[in-house]
Amino acid sequence: MADAIQKKRIAVFGSTGSIGTQALEVIRTNPDLFETEILTAQTNADLLVKQAIEFKPNAVVIGDESLYQKLKDALSNTDTKVFAGEAALVEAADFDSYDMMLAGIVGFAGLKPTLKAVEKGKAIGLANKETLVVAGDIVMQKAYEKRAPIIPVDSEHSAIFQCLVGEGRNNIEKIILTASGGPFLGKKPNFLVNVKRDHALQHPNWNMGAKISIDSATLMNKGLEMIEAKWLFNLQPEQVQVVVHPQSIIHSIVQFEDGSMKAQMGLPDMKLPIQYAMSFPQRIRNNFPRLEFKKYPSLTFEEPDVKTFRNLSLATEALVKGGNMPCILNAANEIAVWAFLRNRIGFLDITAVVEKTMLNCTFIEQPTLEEYFESDGEARNFAASLIKM
Repeated sequence: MADAIQKKRIAVFGSTGSIGTQALEVIRTNPDLFETEILTAQTNADLLVKQAIEFKPNAVVIGDESLYQKLKDALSNTDTKVFAGEAALVEAADFDSYDMMLAGIVGFAGLKPTLKAVEKGKAIGLANKETLVVAGDIVMQKAYEKRAPIIPVDSEHSAIFQCLVGEGRNNIEKIILTASGGPFLGKKPNFLVNVKRDHALQHPNWNMGAKISIDSATLMNKGLEMIEAKWLFNLQPEQVQVVVHPQSIIHSIVQFEDGSMKAQMGLPDMKLPIQYAMSFPQRIRNNFPRLEFKKYPSLTFEEPDVKTFRNLSLATEALVKGGNMPCILNAANEIAVWAFLRNRIGFLDITAVVEKTMLNCTFIEQPTLEEYFESDGEARNFAASLIKM
């Protein structure tokens, strides 16, 4: 009977990153269900070559054009087509030959290809939260028009999505996103002043890429997730809350208008939400480790410390203000995190850069897509001007 199943053709955008490599593990384990149609990377040509040789995609794209020849030579005796450059990422998203895009490109760079896939009416497994943070109104409106299913891959949004299956039109009173609190939970500013890059990259529960690890340490990640949740689940800002849950077992909670709450639980492992998005509406059997309650005798919850971790307040401010403010917040944060990872600024300076940029950039209440791109550029330039290059 298995032969009758049509394999789902997956385009993995950002295949060499943390999400992309785990998505390929899911494909590797379920070759009867999935096949790889497109792989893309920004600069990691060596890993992209290895992936292309193993998964035999129809096409690969490298964002960095200077690596095109290296890739082309390495794959010259295969049937895989090779493309390069930012425009090629968008062109690959425009192919008809795939069923689902796994959007795993980090940051603003993921917006254009994801939007193109939505315009094609393709299913999106969305791991790139910045796409909705930057232009959520435009992306979700387009998804609605084109009937493109957007299935969240972030563990928190996947949890909410799973809790809503079968709830139809039942009204949500609020959603509660759980945060681990990151590596500096309970620390005060006098400690955080001296935090260095390597310390901030060590997350207690999740194994993630550098950008998201820093966002997690500053709690900006949770702020971006609040903005993303508003668009994904069509909520008002006051319906989105954050609670710190250091064990990361409850991945998020939905409260309905009758007061009943549903939570999705499991061990912290990104492969599960990735697999769920790829196989939805089915669940696939796997041999991932299982949660045993006796190993977690207590699950605890506390309010986030927004006085110390002010990024969460700034993100909430952007969420409430709307317009292009989340776009400005995101752009400034990307620049600030980039600078912190290169030891140009201190840990607490990340928040200062974001705050100053939000105060100084032009606010637009209902931006067009073009204006979102302009706001992103303006915010990046302003943020960069604050950093001693």
